[in-house]
Amino acid sequence: MGMDRVFSAFDISASALSAERVRMNVIANNIANANATDSPEGGPYRREQVVFASVLREMTGSKDIEGAGRLGGVEVQKIVKSQEPFNKIYIPGHPKADQNGFVEMPNVNVSMEMVDLVTATRAYEANLAVINSAKDMTNQALSILK
Repeated sequence: MGMDRVFSAFDISASALSAERVRMNVIANNIANANATDSPEGGPYRREQVVFASVLREMTGSKDIEGAGRLGGVEVQKIVKSQEPFNKIYIPGHPKADQNGFVEMPNVNVSMEMVDLVTATRAYEANLAVINSAKDMTNQALSILK
């Protein structure tokens, strides 16, 4: 095992930390715009979601380890807008109300966003724990050489 693989756990977890940070930022943006009836694209704000993809990395000399080609981490592939229908709320007198008094509101469910935020936070914490464990194991391995 080469020294470059010693740090692969750090690289994998670091990529996950970056991806989860983007996810948390997108969730925060969704919550901030939960009541925005007008967006730059026109119409109410549409909920955004992060799509992750695994990063495949060529690892020289890894052909003897099953599944080693998958060791590369995760990245944000894209951020997509939800195609769920908008919520309609009866607010007569609202500047965006139609002739029946209904206003199209963003398709953001704050409760669902909070669940996603907790999930992203837990994934972030888990990857941080992996980095700390890998750091401790590396330090112990290096102390053997002293």
